[in-house]
Amino acid sequence: MAVIGAGWAGLAAAVEAVRLGYTVHLFEMARQTGGRARSDAASPGQPDAERRDNGQHILIGAYQATLALMRQVGVDPEQVLMRRPLAVVYPDGQGLRLPPGPAVPAFLWGVWRWRALSVAERWGLLRWAARWRWRGFRCDPRLTVADISADCPPRVHEWLIDPLSVAALNTPSHQASAQVLLTVLRDALFGPRGSSDVLLPRAPLSALLPDAAQRWLQQHGATLTLGRRVQRLTPQASGAWCVDDEVFDHVIVASSAVEAARLLAPHAPIWAEQAAALHYEPIITVWLEAPGARWPEPMLALRADAAHPAQFGFDLGQLGGVAGQFSLVVSGASVWLDRPLAAVGAAVCDQLRQAWRQQPSAWPAARVRVLAIRAEKRATFACVPGLQRPCADPLPGVSVAGDHVAGPYPATLEAAVRSGVAAAQRVGRVKAAHG
Repeated sequence: MAVIGAGWAGLAAAVEAVRLGYTVHLFEMARQTGGRARSDAASPGQPDAERRDNGQHILIGAYQATLALMRQVGVDPEQVLMRRPLAVVYPDGQGLRLPPGPAVPAFLWGVWRWRALSVAERWGLLRWAARWRWRGFRCDPRLTVADISADCPPRVHEWLIDPLSVAALNTPSHQASAQVLLTVLRDALFGPRGSSDVLLPRAPLSALLPDAAQRWLQQHGATLTLGRRVQRLTPQASGAWCVDDEVFDHVIVASSAVEAARLLAPHAPIWAEQAAALHYEPIITVWLEAPGARWPEPMLALRADAAHPAQFGFDLGQLGGVAGQFSLVVSGASVWLDRPLAAVGAAVCDQLRQAWRQQPSAWPAARVRVLAIRAEKRATFACVPGLQRPCADPLPGVSVAGDHVAGPYPATLEAAVRSGVAAAQRVGRVKAAHG
């Protein structure tokens, strides 16, 4: 079996295929595994604390497939992830904090203790959540998040629903699919105990899965070819497929949607057209250094507006990184891509100065330095209402895996892993059905 692409979907597909007894050859065009969720390659002798990820990622307790895959390849999630109850908390200390425990009581308790909201606003949020729970978290697929929250108190929308929308879907609430967000809320906020917990990486992203999965695959007989871009797929009369010049009985295409469309266009043009038509939302990450600064929480929400772009910030010193270094995330960053990255960095610095103006000792604005800024232009597909995502089985003998394939979840690590595992399992079922 060939697996094309060694991001989290491709790694999940390859590991599951090996576990099911297949001989696997994994191809990756980059020189390291991990796709859009990896760390810079380590320099000789460089400590993990100094490795920079290609963007800030978080997981949640509902990511059961991802956590299971980490354990499968020998990574202990308790060692590499900091588990905390969900908290959408701002620098002034206000925000929603969920206590540990079963989902519904935790949500009720967290909302009721959100003292920055009036009693009427808290009741409004609880009524909104109860209504969608009673409706089974289902809505008209044409609606946006802004549509279904129009009757929420304005501050509830501004301080909670909009940040959750942009964090989960990387799409602003006035454009984002309400149904996809409701699905996320169902499985996270109202799922089994611990589902809404935030899992913050305290090791480089590559140490969470890609490095360990690569070692596991090599130890179990898989072949990995890095730094090679597959040029073509060619069907064979036997039903097998040629990957360039090598013949395989089945191919899992776990590359980006753009690469998958290129490879499949000669054989499945309608599928390729649908994949190529996906629109994308960027994410910009800004790394800052503020010597001596330490936030009260390792992750804080920020109030974004037209002049201040970041929605969340992370104190990397509390997450196994270098003390006094921070990463700020600008999700749904389309409107900022037309500006120089230096302007984005300056806007984030001003945003933090404003956020900490009541506590200047906590944020030494005069000593803040921008370390790096990265823009991932195709970070995720734009998760808009009625989006038609390409299917996972475009051709006999070819499956597709990736967070862009049809499914109920937005473009997340969990969606990628689930799709990879499912692709390998489908191959197993097809083989079993044909004897």
